[in-house]
Amino acid sequence: MSENLCISPKLGKEDWDPDVITRMIILGPGARVSESEIVGEFHMLGLPLTIKNTCYGSMISGKKEDVYKAIKEIRKLDPAHIFTKERGFAPGDPRRCRGHRFGPREGFHQMEKEYTILGYVAEALENPKEATVEEKKPVSVDEFKKIMNESLENKE
Repeated sequence: MSENLCISPKLGKEDWDPDVITRMIILGPGARVSESEIVGEFHMLGLPLTIKNTCYGSMISGKKEDVYKAIKEIRKLDPAHIFTKERGFAPGDPRRCRGHRFGPREGFHQMEKEYTILGYVAEALENPKEATVEEKKPVSVDEFKKIMNESLENKE
């Protein structure tokens, strides 16, 4: 079996550290910044992160507090169009990297589908509206019995 398709690659100590997380930074349609600008801004923060430029934005990996601090700063550039999503594997992990897998990785088509609604999410973030939720009340036992009896009578 090819080394690139190995089911259990040799992972570094960062891959086993529970405090290290990876997040995908996704630029929604209509974003006012580019993928390369996002990556440049991540580098300018000077945080100990692994940063990867991607077709949809970027991917960052590092200690949880550094990752969330970076995301908070980056979202200031375009709060309604910069989205983030957890990724279970570090950038370049051969188990998920499409360069090693010879095709789209699992989850890419899900992300592609999610991207189609990001424009609506951005619009809602830019133009918030007051919304109310009508709380549904459960059917009372007496009402349920009445419905059931009527249903049984109609069947006969």
